Amino acid sequence: MSQYRRIRDLREDSDLSQTQVAAAINCSQQVYSNYELGQRSLPPEILIALASFHHTSVDYLLGRTDVREPYPAAK
Repeated sequence: MSQYRRIRDLREDSDLSQTQVAAAINCSQQVYSNYELGQRSLPPEILIALASFHHTSVDYLLGRTDVREPYPAAK
């Protein structure tokens, strides 16, 4: 599964609009839409913001793992 589909699925699973997620990660709805469609690369700061917003890991967003839970916080 591509990272773009995964961020869309997370948003839809939470019953959120693109506008709501875009506001949470501080970008426009159009820019966020381009991320979901794969028309724009996901920069590291957006990946981190999305992982934090969805309470998951960047590795999950990138498809490197199927474990949705975030990593434990560093001590």
